[in-house]
Amino acid sequence: MARLAEACPDLHPVETTVPLNRPALSLGPGPRGVQDARRWVVDTCHEIGRDDLVECAELGVSELVTNALLHGRPPLSVRVRGTREHPRVEVRDQSTDVPPMPTTGPREEDDLLLTFGRGLGIVARCSTAWGVDVEEDGKTVWFAPAARPGGDPVPGRVTGEPPATTAAPSPDEMRIDIVGVPLRMFVEFQRHYRELRREVRLLALAHESDYPLAKDLSDLFGSLERDLREGIGAGQIEHALTSGAATADLHVAMPRPTAATIGHFIELLDLADAFCREERLLSLARTPDQRRFQRWFLSEFVRQHGGEAPLSWKDAPVSRPQSSVS
Repeated sequence: MARLAEACPDLHPVETTVPLNRPALSLGPGPRGVQDARRWVVDTCHEIGRDDLVECAELGVSELVTNALLHGRPPLSVRVRGTREHPRVEVRDQSTDVPPMPTTGPREEDDLLLTFGRGLGIVARCSTAWGVDVEEDGKTVWFAPAARPGGDPVPGRVTGEPPATTAAPSPDEMRIDIVGVPLRMFVEFQRHYRELRREVRLLALAHESDYPLAKDLSDLFGSLERDLREGIGAGQIEHALTSGAATADLHVAMPRPTAATIGHFIELLDLADAFCREERLLSLARTPDQRRFQRWFLSEFVRQHGGEAPLSWKDAPVSRPQSSVS
């Protein structure tokens, strides 16, 4: 942790903000979904004190929701992330198809901003940054609202994780046994990690100069992403969930260097918590229960890499809430 903190010293607050942890708004089909999204985003802008962004936020989210209804796959949702200084509107659907990116010319029709459903050209003229973030189970189209609509179009960016590939077997593999994994907490771990990974990636992409720590975190997540994705036994967890079990034992074969590297996620997640708790992000840091579970889960890779026997969750000191976690 100390080594990472020295490399990423930007842990002091740059702005004063109140954490905004409103859940995403689920959208129904048809025009009502567009209306609900517009109202929700406008209310959120007022709530965080960004009345100056209302016009562009309303225009942009109307366009994104319209496109998602026409070309995406339900369910659809809208939310606001980022920071109060640089909020970001996101519309998510279950399709992984990337929408056609606009090729906006220097001059367009005068009524461009009066018509919805015309691709992403409106979003490009209502934002300071925007893009499409694709994952295995869907995509998020996002934008950072500008102070006024109708400016020069901003190029969009397509980001996301490449399709998972099967790596060749390593001659130096070891077996990791993770015993008694509580499935509910593991699912929360997956959800928290995906949200955090996307948050720092998009925040760094849109406002790298304002949030250098987000860029550092995003780079670190990227460098360790494959190790985590291939090493957590997600397929076994899915099978256990389908069977209705409350806990599961994971048996993972992985290269020895990978088992050691996964331990760095403990430091990385602690560093990300410090960033969140400075109240610069409009999202939650981990809860104490999440932190205890993640510390045990990731530590098992490091412990067993060092030759120690598996330690189940129920027997681990961190599984008891009264234990202090530094």
